[in-house]
Amino acid sequence: MAKESAASVVLVHGGFVDGSGWEGVHAILTQRGHRVSIVQNATTSLADDVAATKRVMGNDRGLILVGHSYGGVVITEAGTDPRVAALVYIAGFAPDAGESVGTLIANPAPGAPVPPIVGPQDGLLSLDRAKFRASFAADLPESKAAFMADAQVPWGVAALEGKVTTPAWRSKPSWYLVSTEDRMIPPDAQRAMSKRAGSTVAEAKGSHSIYVSQPAVVASVISKAIAAVQSATAKPAERAAGASR
Repeated sequence: MAKESAASVVLVHGGFVDGSGWEGVHAILTQRGHRVSIVQNATTSLADDVAATKRVMGNDRGLILVGHSYGGVVITEAGTDPRVAALVYIAGFAPDAGESVGTLIANPAPGAPVPPIVGPQDGLLSLDRAKFRASFAADLPESKAAFMADAQVPWGVAALEGKVTTPAWRSKPSWYLVSTEDRMIPPDAQRAMSKRAGSTVAEAKGSHSIYVSQPAVVASVISKAIAAVQSATAKPAERAAGASR
């Protein structure tokens, strides 16, 4: 694929994992000429994770903010920053004002899979290692899923309960990739959130770890967001240039 016009992308991971899962997506986007930054959230509180994300943004403008899972909550809160041009949700939570992961998962639909969450212990949650692959990473090799299970980053209850104040998707364009085999966030819940947010939606068959297992699919959605933002930015300039002739 030909290189796109350069854009800055910030990748935000979710709960139970760190930023290393974005390696495949990072490789594709940087090959296309984009500046890509990866946030390493502590996932202990929403406020701390939003602050960490904003630090990584630096002085760039026209940023594409990408969030997986709980990372969707982080970009929903952080994305109102004027440096952000668009949001991309990868099997992510997209809360409205006053909502948190906790409120969004409080009343699961009948028959919906229940994540094997263990805890809290000392205010932190984890996933049952024996059930990690089936719930979180069913389309990854067993060895990879086992490593992710053993390398879990505990997820803070305060992060799970962190409520969004002003959702960025109300003022910024958004894209959403629904993972149709997800057993952490039910696909129908993903569809409902993306519809409410007015997102441009794509679907792909994959687990909750689709950002790891199918980096090309994820990068494609991000590239479409980049192209749309750049096109929208170019049009006023073209009109101004035409008026000056």
